Amino acid sequence: MKLLINKLILISFCLLSLFSFAQINKYKCLMQMTNYQGEAAYVVVSLINPKGNYEKTLHIFGSDKKWYNTLKNWDKAIKSEKNNFNGITGASVSGGKRTLITLTLDDSLLNKGYKIRFESAVENKNYYSSEVEIPLNVPEMTERIEGKGYIRFVKLSKF
Repeated sequence: MKLLINKLILISFCLLSLFSFAQINKYKCLMQMTNYQGEAAYVVVSLINPKGNYEKTLHIFGSDKKWYNTLKNWDKAIKSEKNNFNGITGASVSGGKRTLITLTLDDSLLNKGYKIRFESAVENKNYYSSEVEIPLNVPEMTERIEGKGYIRFVKLSKF
């Protein structure tokens, strides 16, 4: 009898554990740059929580860390709040170019006020603290969002 009770407790625990795991999905993220002249843009893609604070770095376009301070708000947030620097770093993106990355998002964040922010800077040119912001609201999050500076548009697609 005691063995049966222990097995039932173990099975119950396993089932509860399965239900407590959040659903993780991958999204293709297409970013098209405008045809601007000048150096390649540094762009950081961040998860922003409902209070407007940086939660997590999802991706960084630009591998030379000496230019990260040009992404002023993000740089300040990761230094002052000791945020996770857990983004994937890749090459900076030149004017007119198109790039595709994969973002992994937890579905438990959907429809709760979270958003993805694209922050951009180009050497000796303007800085855009909120170049593109995509609210993590279904179905709006897969709409094409226009940029305010160097980014022409960003489009997410679930796969």
